[in-house]
Amino acid sequence: MNAYLSGFSLGFSLILAIGAQNAFVLKQGIKKEHVFVICFVCALSDAILIFAGVSGFGYLVEQFPSLQSFAKYGGFAFLFVYGLKSFYSAWRMSHELKPEGVATTSLFKTILLTLAFTWLNPHVYLDTVILLGSVSTKFGDLSPIFGFGAMSASFVFFFSLGYGARLLAPLFRKAIACKVLEVLIGVVMLSLAFMLLLS
Repeated sequence: MNAYLSGFSLGFSLILAIGAQNAFVLKQGIKKEHVFVICFVCALSDAILIFAGVSGFGYLVEQFPSLQSFAKYGGFAFLFVYGLKSFYSAWRMSHELKPEGVATTSLFKTILLTLAFTWLNPHVYLDTVILLGSVSTKFGDLSPIFGFGAMSASFVFFFSLGYGARLLAPLFRKAIACKVLEVLIGVVMLSLAFMLLLS
């Protein structure tokens, strides 16, 4: 139980900070668009990376820094373009959020966006594969339980964020509130893009 709780608490603390992925999940949760799929893809991606870390693949990531370089520059380009798109949406938007159940983005495109927010973030490899992987070695034979705790934290966090965001939906029934949301998302994305490039 100690290994599980340690994995859960550390995993939860690592994904708690507001990042591009969390901002995207929050936005889609408010819009009530493909929430379950987005939360599931985010949590499953984390679980795969955590499993890799606990299984010792963190060593491979350290041996091939080109993987991190690809994620760094690819992540910058993706976040930069998405940030500009959010500003453009705020400028052109003249309506409130779409009614519940009316999706503005296809499921396939949404899944691709979710995967990009997860896998093009080099910090996710540092947090899940390397950091959680290295900490798990302290638990010896119980390292799989530690990893399971960290995976559980991802599922709890993303589903809580995605479905909890709909409580904010009434605040975004006016177009001006939606414009503010898009601007904030744009600021977060561009800030993270340049922080990623300069890190």
